[in-house]
Amino acid sequence: MGFNTNIPSSEIDIRISNIQSHLVKSEIDAILVSNNANLFYTAGYIFNGYVYIPQNGKAIYFVRRPVGLSANNIIYINKPEQIVEHIDISNLTTIGLELDTTTYSTIERLNKIFPNATITNASGILRKVRSTKTPLEIECLMQSGEKHAKTYSQIPSVYRDGMTDLELQIEIERLSRLEGCLGQFRISGDSMEIFMGNLIAGENADNPSPYDFAMGGAGLNPSLPVGCNGTTITQGTSIMVDLNGNFTGYMTDMTRVFSVGEIGELAHKAHKCSIRINRELATMGKPGTPAKALFERALAIATEEGLDMYFMGHRQHAGFVGHGVGIEVNELPVIAPRSKDILEENNVIALEPKFVIPQVGAVGIENTYIVTPEGMKPITNAPEEIISLA
Repeated sequence: MGFNTNIPSSEIDIRISNIQSHLVKSEIDAILVSNNANLFYTAGYIFNGYVYIPQNGKAIYFVRRPVGLSANNIIYINKPEQIVEHIDISNLTTIGLELDTTTYSTIERLNKIFPNATITNASGILRKVRSTKTPLEIECLMQSGEKHAKTYSQIPSVYRDGMTDLELQIEIERLSRLEGCLGQFRISGDSMEIFMGNLIAGENADNPSPYDFAMGGAGLNPSLPVGCNGTTITQGTSIMVDLNGNFTGYMTDMTRVFSVGEIGELAHKAHKCSIRINRELATMGKPGTPAKALFERALAIATEEGLDMYFMGHRQHAGFVGHGVGIEVNELPVIAPRSKDILEENNVIALEPKFVIPQVGAVGIENTYIVTPEGMKPITNAPEEIISLA
């Protein structure tokens, strides 16, 4: 047997070919992949080991665990030094590694294995390739979007007066898991952590977090200072739900807002502004559009409506208004003021123009979109208005 995956070999061949095209352009002879997100992309399966991808020819899968896999291009090894026993390194002058995520000790070890090759960073190539989704990936994302929306539609049924934010989040997480959510919230890099997402109630939305998320929250413990903080949900506050949409190995990102009691005109105005921003950016978001132009337009709308002081935070502001999603929740392109990314067809992007209103909480929506020649099409189709829970 080969890898235990529902992704056909023809799909993997397309992905490997896309990577090889970028290797040729970058004049990199081969790439060695070991990061879990990239292993899943290039194998359709998470294993302990490496994928060796040359400029030409078949990828080779060097596996340490699990046992029992068998295919022509799967080779079992006990240590990475054995890789060179199965490939020709005589003409290998440049090899790409995921230097953004590989440990220093591993890099040093691999450098000794390929003594005549220059080590170069291939993390950017892999992020670039993964940013443009194949038809199968888009199908997976659309499936996640449907289940994500179905989960959110059930939120009013689990709310009870007097709940804490934690109690409500647990109930929503249970709904999500019953719909098939995998629970894994895969994030690129080691400087951001989260469990199954954020539920932010009331003034906790104004608590800054060290992580680069649109919404912070104090969290339940200093070891994970983000998200719900155990506060009781009270009258006159908003509840922002931004929870995990990973049902297929591909993640959608969606935020919806609920309220308890009357939350005031300013909050409703800001929420409507968020919906407007999503609509306008979705219309703008065609292939060839600079990502920074979307951010600039979002900020201009918020400023035009007199809401810029609350835009993407109040005490602390996030420096972006959207991001790519897929195997990881923070992929390319990045919708930020200094972004150099240019939108491409079949990018999948989450737009999250949010606002924090003091004493009330966070408002605004987030949708996941597919970039098409006609603009960005949403795949997280759930009601966008603020829904009253009591």
